[in-house]
Amino acid sequence: MHSQYFLSQKLALITGASSGIGELTARHLAEKGLHVILVARREDKLKNIVSEINSSGGKAEYFVCDLTDEQERDSLFIRIKEANRIPDILINNAGIGWYGFFYEMPWNAAKELLAINVEAVAHLTSLFLPEMLIRSYGHIINIGSVAGKLPEQGIAIYGSSKAFLDSFTTILHRELKGTKVHVSVLRAGPIKTEFFDAARKMENGGNIPAENIATSTSAVARKIWNLIRHPRKIVYIPFWMILSPLLEIFFEWLIDLVGPLLLKLNQKTKTSK
Repeated sequence: MHSQYFLSQKLALITGASSGIGELTARHLAEKGLHVILVARREDKLKNIVSEINSSGGKAEYFVCDLTDEQERDSLFIRIKEANRIPDILINNAGIGWYGFFYEMPWNAAKELLAINVEAVAHLTSLFLPEMLIRSYGHIINIGSVAGKLPEQGIAIYGSSKAFLDSFTTILHRELKGTKVHVSVLRAGPIKTEFFDAARKMENGGNIPAENIATSTSAVARKIWNLIRHPRKIVYIPFWMILSPLLEIFFEWLIDLVGPLLLKLNQKTKTSK
């Protein structure tokens, strides 16, 4: 457990911080006294958010980076290190989704999703984790999804990317036992963000049914703050999502039957509009 005073001396880097979970988390952590570093590719949005945080007494700055680009990720690390802003807390939040039959998913869409949801997380972790170990303090928080443990129809690449985060987090957690660096994954259910609109706008993308039961981004930001104060390997939001892996264990046969029908119905609805 870390006191709020102790944490107020720390730097937290948040990817995908120009909107949604990333933006709300940056604002919330700044209110708690942390120095937040926002990373995304939309500079106009980053500039406005940072200005508002600083105007309200917080400490914030931003770095523009296209996380799909390996060279830009390397450049981001160099710029952050040169600015003496190596984070104590890395929140791998940036992510995109796509819903529909995998055979209809354009490869460019799949490649972009993998670059952000998988490559960027692994790459940034590989860059910042050694620095945390040198300083004997750090916390890496990966924003995952219950989809990582519940392979549903329509999210072949997205669900697989979140399964990677689950495995990656667990392995690092075990490798780092005995150090003062924590690694966590937040397994989120559907969250009310631009995520759903973005998925619809992608080529051949469709409506994601879970949008109707989505949780607020502010609730996620509060959960991340609690996770920083009380590090754990896995947390769920909302809490009852802890039961979600059981659906695959006990109702796999039903999902195999009903899942494809729901996807076909969703695609028919999309094409009829």
